[in-house]
Amino acid sequence: MLMAAAILFSTGGAAIKAISLTPWQIASFRSGIAALSLALLIPDGRRCWRWTLVPVGAAYAATLVLFVIATKLTTSANAIFLQSTAPLYLLLIGPLLLKEPLSSSDLPFLLAVAAGMWLCFSSAGPAVASAPDPRIGNLVGAVSGLTWALTVAGLRWLGRRAGASGNAATATVVIGNLLACVATLPMALPAPHADSRTLGVLLYLGIFQIGLAYVLVTRAIRHVPAFEATTVLLLEPALNPVWVWLVEGERPGPGSLDGGALILTATLLNAWWHSRRQKL
Repeated sequence: MLMAAAILFSTGGAAIKAISLTPWQIASFRSGIAALSLALLIPDGRRCWRWTLVPVGAAYAATLVLFVIATKLTTSANAIFLQSTAPLYLLLIGPLLLKEPLSSSDLPFLLAVAAGMWLCFSSAGPAVASAPDPRIGNLVGAVSGLTWALTVAGLRWLGRRAGASGNAATATVVIGNLLACVATLPMALPAPHADSRTLGVLLYLGIFQIGLAYVLVTRAIRHVPAFEATTVLLLEPALNPVWVWLVEGERPGPGSLDGGALILTATLLNAWWHSRRQKL
C-alpha cells in the first residue's frame, strides 16, 4: 500500500503539466476535489478538526500551491527534488520549534543536501514550453521544501501534545487542502470551460493522486518501520521525472539529475543512520 501511495504521489508532475490551466486553477480545483474526497473516504478527516491544526494545515496548503506553481514554471524534476530538501530545513528549525538538537552526525547530511540543491539551481536551462521560467520555478520549489518542513514539524508538535489524537495528520491534510482551495480560488476564477480531458485530469489529481494516496499511507504507515517507510516513499521523487519524460518528453539536465540523486541518497542514508541510532 505504501508503494502504491508513492507511485500515485509521483504522478502529480506529469498530470499537472498535461493540462493547460493556470497554476492557480489547478491548485484550487485539485485541492477542492481532494478535500471532499478525503472527508468522504476517511471519517476522521472530518471529525477531528481543532483550531490547533489550522497553522499546520496552512503550511501544508502553501506546500500544495507552491508545488503546482514550481511544476508549471520549471522542470518537474527540479520541482520535486527541491521540495525533497525539506529534511535540511527540518534539521535547522528542529532545535527552535521542537527542541531537537542538531548533532555532529547531521553535518554531512546538511552539506550533501545543500550541494544537491546548488546543483539543481545551477542546472536551470533556457526556458522551454514545459518549463517557461526555470529560475523562478526553482526558487518556488525551494520555498516549498521549507513549507513542507514546517508541515512535518507541526505534525510532530501536534503528536507530542497531551491528549493529541492520532488522527491529527488526516484532519490536517483535509484542512490544508480546503485552505489551498479557498486561498487560490479568487485567482482561479472565472473557471474556464473544461473539456473532458482536463476535467478527467483534475478528478484524477484530487481523488487518486492526493485522496487515495493518503488513504493508503494512513493505513500502511502504522505497520511499517520508519526507515522502510522513508525508503519506499522515496519512490515519489525518483519516479516523478520519469512519468513527465514519458508523457511530456521533458528531459531534466544532468546537473538536476545529479543534484536529485545526491539529495535522495543523503536522505536515505540519514534515515538509515537515525534508525540505527534509535535501535542502539
